[in-house]
Amino acid sequence: ASQFVYSSKKLGLDPSKVNVNGGAIALGHPLGATGARCVATLLNEMKRRGKDCRFGVISMCIGSGMGAAAVFERGDF
Repeated sequence: ASQFVYSSKKLGLDPSKVNVNGGAIALGHPLGATGARCVATLLNEMKRRGKDCRFGVISMCIGSGMGAAAVFERGDF
């Protein structure tokens, strides 16, 4: 959590748009289901925000120094 707080402040990110539902500490890190949990949370948040939210991004660690990320765009723009 401290790394996120430092990085988001240093980069000047808007806290109302970044990690709004919490990360792995708040939501958990279910082995084998992290991607599905991230996608479901992101899509629900994009739906909740409506037309004000065109893009969403998720990222996660995979282990052994690897990671994955995805960008989603609403189809109704």
